Amino acid sequence: MTEPTTWLDRTVESAIEPDLPIIDPHHHLWQRPGNRYMLEELVADTAGQNVRQTVFIECTSMYRADGPEEFRVVGETEFVQGIAAMSASGGFGPLRACTGIVGSADLALGDRVVPVLEVQIAASPNRFRGIRHRAAWAEPGMVANQSPLQKAHVLIDPDFRKGFRFLRQYGLTFEAWLYHHQIKELADLARAFPDTTIIFNHLGGPLGSAPGADLDEIFKGWKPDIDAVAACPNVVMKLGGIQMVVNGFGWHEREKPPTSDELVARNRDWYLYAIEKFGPDRCMFESNFPVDRLSCSYTVLWNQFKKLTKDFPADERAAMFHDTAKRVYRLPDV
Repeated sequence: MTEPTTWLDRTVESAIEPDLPIIDPHHHLWQRPGNRYMLEELVADTAGQNVRQTVFIECTSMYRADGPEEFRVVGETEFVQGIAAMSASGGFGPLRACTGIVGSADLALGDRVVPVLEVQIAASPNRFRGIRHRAAWAEPGMVANQSPLQKAHVLIDPDFRKGFRFLRQYGLTFEAWLYHHQIKELADLARAFPDTTIIFNHLGGPLGSAPGADLDEIFKGWKPDIDAVAACPNVVMKLGGIQMVVNGFGWHEREKPPTSDELVARNRDWYLYAIEKFGPDRCMFESNFPVDRLSCSYTVLWNQFKKLTKDFPADERAAMFHDTAKRVYRLPDV
């Protein structure tokens, strides 16, 4: 037996149902000092799973070094457009990475965000699909390493909403990343803009790592807030992204990573409640890699999703693993 070379290698599983078509609608790419996650790493992680396409989500990667501040975010789209072209060549295997791209723009610019949106679309006219303006915020001391630049209550800020109204005009979706105590603000935003598609990231971001937090108590309060957002038909739920350190499950502190069975046992209630409220046609499984890689491997993560839904009808599974993402992000046939 081969000795493990990394912490993730201490728990190894083979992919179950390896032919099940998957679109991974949420991952990142970056090249940072001592921290690389590029196309080669994505290809290696997805090996064994039938991942047909992926959607890149902004992560402050490869911004332009020069030019007007509000346009520097376009460098990320230019970078990912190149990665997508590399993948589309077929030289890295059958996976077609980044067929959808979600970038960033400061929607609080109001009317002045329009030229930024137009340049973002021009940088990737065949792949650019939406904007993520980060909203995840907590009181000081609640989240380690929270950026001091992150503003509170972004989603209900009048200047933010002035910029938000242009998303529908340009056919762009909005990617909502927040913590569980902000879900009410997302519901308010969704009701105010019923014609804009909002993609709800990471099950609403349970903040289990905060001092004194209790995940079981968070779950109780999370459910009625999820009900309110699910009542808005323009909101789509991403199932995943709760293996981050900030979620407080503590997998990264163990001697060995969790198995897929352990993930199912701990996460089941969160996932099943969201699926019940949103319905499979408004749900999509996500990897959130490489962030969730701090807790488990890609194969273990997707084995969890497959085991969780093994008794669901085939059409409902197809929606959550593939079809919802394809429709919402307007992805090509691959």
